[in-house]
Amino acid sequence: MTIAIVAAMHEELSALLAQMPDEQRVRVAGRDFWVGHLNGQAVVAVLSRIGKVAAALTATVLLERFGVQAIVFTGVAGGLAPGVRVGDVVVATRLLQHDLDASPIFPKYEVPLTGHARFAADTEISEALAEVAAEVLVDPVALLGQKVVDDFGLRLPAVHRGLLVSGDRFVSTAAESAALRLALPDALAVEMEGAAVAQVCHDYGVPFAAVRTISDRADDEAHGDFTRFVSAVASRYSLALVGAWLAALPPPEDDEAT
Repeated sequence: MTIAIVAAMHEELSALLAQMPDEQRVRVAGRDFWVGHLNGQAVVAVLSRIGKVAAALTATVLLERFGVQAIVFTGVAGGLAPGVRVGDVVVATRLLQHDLDASPIFPKYEVPLTGHARFAADTEISEALAEVAAEVLVDPVALLGQKVVDDFGLRLPAVHRGLLVSGDRFVSTAAESAALRLALPDALAVEMEGAAVAQVCHDYGVPFAAVRTISDRADDEAHGDFTRFVSAVASRYSLALVGAWLAALPPPEDDEAT
């Protein structure tokens, strides 16, 4: 079984590649796909690029060219729901494109001709990632260091499960954030790629999961020290979560035997 690990940011991909002892680069569609192993599992690691089209293309290449059997997306997101704070982790149960509207021909948010607005993440993978995240976040100081925890105010980070929404714009004003909460009151966080990858995986019948670190509250302070947060917090979260999840999977030979 080969698993795709898709990172949204260069810093996250670099952290993953540093732990892959045998990665080999394969360049397709202007992207570098890194084929190798991580914690004993066969993986293909790749940078999605930003936005729904770029992410969908990346997912399609992973499925068509590399034949991966599952895709896990890691990255950052802006918190929407009350209580979803900077430093928390959101594991998606469903994903929706908040900027898709083909009404009145189709219901708002529904992907035309599919009958779906909300695409389900794989339950088994998502539950496993949520369990791993809860364990990793017990001691953020051990993972990040006291200074980083203090600088970003990462007190008792939590794991949330629920709706993740995606769109082709960076939500960075209080007005935009409030509008999303009003339109989609159960949305936990907003980002720019996940729902597109979920749609592709749905069409191919391949398991998909998304785990996002909350970097901001998708409001007027969203710009903040974003680059440092990705490097000091999100990339370490992603490596720890994905690494622990892969390490807990059955060894490849056992998997093939079943």
